[in-house]
Amino acid sequence: MKVKVFDESHEKDLEESINNFILNEDPEIIDIKFSTAVAVSEEQIYCFSALVVYR
Repeated sequence: MKVKVFDESHEKDLEESINNFILNEDPEIIDIKFSTAVAVSEEQIYCFSALVVYR
């Protein structure tokens, strides 16, 4: 079993990264966990991440 972590600042970029990984690596996906974080200072900064568990 292996894991791959994806981290992007936009939802669509995260989606594209995961889809490219699946298309290029052809892994047997066991699970995908998603997370979103927001930091607020002078501007809002979003972090969209996913942990893909695969074989």
